[in-house]
Amino acid sequence: MPTMRCRIDRKSTSGTCQLLGTSLVSWSSRKQASVSLSTTEAEYIGAASCCSQLLWMKATLSDFGLRFGRIPLLVDSTSAISVAKNPVLHSRTKHIDVRFHFMRDHYEKGDIELVHVASANQLADIFTKPLEFDAFTRLRSEFGVLQVEGVDNALIKGEIESQWTGVIALLV
Repeated sequence: MPTMRCRIDRKSTSGTCQLLGTSLVSWSSRKQASVSLSTTEAEYIGAASCCSQLLWMKATLSDFGLRFGRIPLLVDSTSAISVAKNPVLHSRTKHIDVRFHFMRDHYEKGDIELVHVASANQLADIFTKPLEFDAFTRLRSEFGVLQVEGVDNALIKGEIESQWTGVIALLV
């Protein structure tokens, strides 16, 4: 649930992706409703959004007779994981809206397992920020998206780089 802040309104963008085995079955990318006071808070809110989708998918698949143990929720922020695993409210987290703390309840009930993933391996990054070409193509392939025959990677790379330049120009 990586996040990136908009320089205009300072709201973070959360991105999530849910896989069933190695198949991407659900994803989202959306701006958070409020400004986060820290990256930890933004990541925590993003993780809560992903948790909500995971629980819905678990309930839906359970209707078809599938059973699940703890579902791993991969988060690249150790601070956000600590907030979720620690039921004590600290001065740095007491302002976080209580609706996002439901993730902590589901962690304690054993519905989800919060697992740290290195930022370089966080698949949801593709939904939250502009990426360099190599990172983009690596993450794209992790989702099983294939390179189309006859399409020149140099053209795609040029298009991505021109978009990147356009984003930089808007943000500067």
